[in-house]
Amino acid sequence: MKLTLIAVASTVFTLSLSAHAEDMPGMKMDGMEGMQMKQETTQAPVATADGTIKAIDTVKHTVTISHGAVPAVQWPPMTMAFAAAEDQLKGLTTGDRVSFSFRIEGGRATIVSISK
Repeated sequence: MKLTLIAVASTVFTLSLSAHAEDMPGMKMDGMEGMQMKQETTQAPVATADGTIKAIDTVKHTVTISHGAVPAVQWPPMTMAFAAAEDQLKGLTTGDRVSFSFRIEGGRATIVSISK
């Protein structure tokens, strides 16, 4: 008898929690019209470096740069390809010394700005 009573009480308790949880998505927002909701739009920070262009691929829209250390992202000196917009590659040639800024998003480094 006690075991049946405990089982019934546990079932009722579990069902009441489930019903309560289902109400949360439909939570009423009455009286909160003036409250501003903050939307998070964090963007990856921009890092800067200087380097020498080793290659430009206008088909893949990349520029390969041999650059010095980049403390902002804890990178040692290296040579790597950066994604770049087509208009950013105009006027650049292999061997140019450049200053550039970039952002790392989704494991890909993308040029923000680049100049000789």
